[in-house]
Amino acid sequence: MNRSSLVIAALSLAAFAAQAQDADPSGQFAAGAAGQATRAAVQAELAAYKQAGVNPYSISYNPLKSFRSTRSRAEVQAEYIGSRDAVAAMTREDSGSAFLAARPSTTQDVRHLAGQPANAL
Repeated sequence: MNRSSLVIAALSLAAFAAQAQDADPSGQFAAGAAGQATRAAVQAELAAYKQAGVNPYSISYNPLKSFRSTRSRAEVQAEYIGSRDAVAAMTREDSGSAFLAARPSTTQDVRHLAGQPANAL
């Protein structure tokens, strides 16, 4: 039993050792990852980022802090109530096919038939 487990262990070690190679032996991906910016340019960009004080990964980040709406709450609610049936119909299982088929056409339907055009050369 010890002999067979020793043989299995040796074969397993040989099999795993055969897979140990460089992840990118030709170096084709290393050339594409090289940065074009200098160290000074990267440090200047970092300093400008810190100076701005905006960190989207911060817990206190609030992009809507200074946002002011131009419309009233009543206007927004009226628009939502007016369009919610259409939105619900467009997001149903048929993706709005029945809703669009039941609506009257808003443009004049122009039908083009195959054939020779009137001003053919």
